[in-house]
Amino acid sequence: MTELNEYFEAVSGNSKFPCNLGNLGGFVNFRNSGQRGSAKEFTLSLESILSGLKDIKSNLEVFKKLTRYVEKDWRDNGSKYFTDLILNSMITVQTKPCFTTFSKIINWATDAKITDYDDNLIDLSSASIDTAIRKVESLSLSFSPQNHTTPQTKITINSINIHSSYLPKPFLLLAGISGTGKTRFVREQAKTSGQFTETYCLTSVRPDWHEPSDLLGYISRLGNDGKAEYITTDVLQFIAKAWRAIANSGLTVAVQESEDQGKRLVVVGERDALDKVLPYWLCLDEMNLAPVEQYFADYLSVLETREWHWEDESFTYSCDALLKPATIKAVENIDKLREELGFESAEYDVLWDLICTYGLGIPFNLLVAGTVNMDETTHGFSRKVIDRALSFDFGAFFPNDYNDFFTPTSCNKRLSYPIWSNASKTDLANTFDADGAKTLAFLSDVNAVLKNTPFELAFRALNELLLAVASSQPQDDLTLKAVWDDFMMCKVLPRIEGDTDKLTTTDSKDLLKELNTVLSNQLSPMWQAEQGDNNQRPDLYREKVVANGATDEEKVLRIPCRSKAKLKWMSNRLASATFTSFWP
Repeated sequence: MTELNEYFEAVSGNSKFPCNLGNLGGFVNFRNSGQRGSAKEFTLSLESILSGLKDIKSNLEVFKKLTRYVEKDWRDNGSKYFTDLILNSMITVQTKPCFTTFSKIINWATDAKITDYDDNLIDLSSASIDTAIRKVESLSLSFSPQNHTTPQTKITINSINIHSSYLPKPFLLLAGISGTGKTRFVREQAKTSGQFTETYCLTSVRPDWHEPSDLLGYISRLGNDGKAEYITTDVLQFIAKAWRAIANSGLTVAVQESEDQGKRLVVVGERDALDKVLPYWLCLDEMNLAPVEQYFADYLSVLETREWHWEDESFTYSCDALLKPATIKAVENIDKLREELGFESAEYDVLWDLICTYGLGIPFNLLVAGTVNMDETTHGFSRKVIDRALSFDFGAFFPNDYNDFFTPTSCNKRLSYPIWSNASKTDLANTFDADGAKTLAFLSDVNAVLKNTPFELAFRALNELLLAVASSQPQDDLTLKAVWDDFMMCKVLPRIEGDTDKLTTTDSKDLLKELNTVLSNQLSPMWQAEQGDNNQRPDLYREKVVANGATDEEKVLRIPCRSKAKLKWMSNRLASATFTSFWP
């Protein structure tokens, strides 16, 4: 059998749409011809391709008439019969690149002559389709880009947890020294979807950004005879793309009326459908080169209006508008705005009408990650920003181990968007803290230390800690306390900064020492655990690189208590410099 990558390379001279196997796992990368502009690359998983082959087999009476390429026929029938949502979306916008990719894979599977390949022809005989299904299925089960006959032993899609870990918040701050891989982390998260170019957007923040229009666009009357025109941005276009992904997934976007808020745009669907909606990663590089409270104000405000409502396995999601309907109505050429946001296709007629009426909000599948360097060239963060984000000390959560450079022993888990906004006992029912009482007692003890200081916690903090428990679904005491430990690192300690006077409680006690005492009790026994101790906490964001077929327990990576090390560092800094903060 001719190896697939070798076949792709050998046939490249006969095709305007080059292909290759991806370097991370069971994915095929392919390009358009570039004749209508710059060449763009796309990705389909072998799983999606296998699904497409099976759909062709199931509907062979229709497809066997399409052996010669006709764009409309392939687009319409692919859209009708392909059950894989990613492939279904891809065939409608990149029809011929998809067609040629299937043609090459079928020719490879049937050992067709390389000289017989034609971009406009595909072999759709029943025997050829059966052979292609069998060989792609085999390739999917044991794929390595360097050696197709043995399973991959280094980091591949197979060694990443295929069940996404839900984040409790869709806004992350990744803080750390330059060069630790913060931006790369976001890129790698987007790559796990198999649709990197679709689900990733990198925007470099400029120091002169001071208002939301720098990020989300604005109305201009310059030129065009003074008519109002909306100037869009990459970020706004990416948000619109995430909304299209929701619409293309089969979920329903509709209008719902509530007693307290009137009519709102909502997404309605079943929980199983969420597995098919990919997370869209927006990376704001060097986020604090400009004042975040200024240019990011609209997002920060609207972020808190997200609402998920669950009834058994059914949900509704709603959110206030980022792009207000009044702003859209003020634009003279709405059709141009529609085209720039990617809603020009007739399939989005209803969705676009709803957006014009109710505005464009934050899609539930959008994850915003800001990379942050805390030095003299950047701006600090107010508690308003920190309260709305998950702040990661990147080096503490995703350490650079030089010894792992060539042969990694751990890998990052795949992260996904939140599916709750307000915690309830129902969300906690299957966790180790089924009624939330343990978590409530923990935060009450922590907040008793912070009371009457600028760092005191409010109801939002309790809700977000309970959401973190619901998202992680801990099944034992150590995992529950690992959630608490990470909450201290992501939400509580980043708020604490100041000199000795500010970090002294009302009864003249050292606030950091008091916190240390509370945590050593609440996070026992993992607080006292030594390296290699079975009482060390599990890492909720990373896991061991192990051989295929390993159990979930064998994947668990045990680490020291994070907040213990950070509190010690902050205390030492306060003692030596009479001032401290969470940030290096």
